[in-house]
Amino acid sequence: MAQDGKPLKILMTADTIGGVWTYSLELLAALGAENIEVALATMGAPLSVFQQEQVKELPFVQVYESNFKLEWMENPWTDVEAAGQWLLDIKNEFNPDVIHLNNFPHGNLNWGKPVVMVVHSCVKSWWQAVKNEPAPESWNTYQEKVGEGLRAADLVVAPSKAMLAEAVALYGPFKKQRVIYNGRNTDNFRYGKKEPFVFSMGRIWDEAKNIQALAEVAASLSWPVYVAGETAHPDSGKDLPFRNIRFLGKLNEVEIKEYLSRASIFALPAKYEPFGLSALEAANSGCALVLGKIPSQQEIWEQAATYVNPNNPDELKTSLNNLIEDEFIRNIMSFRAIQRGLKYSGKQKAFEYYRVYHQLISERE
Repeated sequence: MAQDGKPLKILMTADTIGGVWTYSLELLAALGAENIEVALATMGAPLSVFQQEQVKELPFVQVYESNFKLEWMENPWTDVEAAGQWLLDIKNEFNPDVIHLNNFPHGNLNWGKPVVMVVHSCVKSWWQAVKNEPAPESWNTYQEKVGEGLRAADLVVAPSKAMLAEAVALYGPFKKQRVIYNGRNTDNFRYGKKEPFVFSMGRIWDEAKNIQALAEVAASLSWPVYVAGETAHPDSGKDLPFRNIRFLGKLNEVEIKEYLSRASIFALPAKYEPFGLSALEAANSGCALVLGKIPSQQEIWEQAATYVNPNNPDELKTSLNNLIEDEFIRNIMSFRAIQRGLKYSGKQKAFEYYRVYHQLISERE
């Protein structure tokens, strides 16, 4: 444990493709106020130029970059095994006090240190929510590897009660478990002059985000719908174009913040969303929220969002048109989103993780 002025040393894994990257950088930036050193092991894809610049702003972070496949990608297991040895080599070189894993299969490695594993999402729960059926047998190896990793971790963390309950049902029981809600630094977002358009963002190829539903109703709205995100699936490379939507492509964080500051409504009728950092960013920017009516989103936003059945485009169309036509209600929902979003701060998230790290280290002593 960090003592006598010695820094707390954390080995953290992160993939570079989705929201886990944003989560990791936000957490590390907030933890930077403490006396820490971090080895950040990245997988999934090489860092983009923008991601490299982000890490340079965190001088206490040493990056170990790789291109190993993630466990949800096609035929990943040779890479997963090689990544495990690579991570152990980093551990031996860096000598961390605690291991923070944002991926699943490596929880049962011979770490010799306390392990925190975060369930950001998983294929099995994704499949059930999106396809409304259990994942096929081709995912049995995934379930086995994920379950082994989670059950070996000293603590399993989820970003919502809903996600934790699903993880326990699919892979439990765990040694210990708790919810730590995600958070963002509200200073990074601003409420600008609102303009008449609907905004959305996310992995457009991911059926869980349900961008297709927005495409179905966009032509029936008096406002345009702008969508930011990657259209090409990382495995197949195939683009998934949708009609009626004005695609902005993959934007960097500065560009996204600008659009959010101007957007009057943020819509993401997701079928599956364990937390939803994009909705939080939109709330921090003063957007009225229209979200999928699923347990996690209702848990997180309560009365601060308009909820729609993800499988009912007519309901989505009606809800969006109601907000478009009623500025008074739109402003009320904007205010509610801002107020609710303040609950999910980056500092609070960092405080809870920092406390967890020290608790686990103390239990090992």
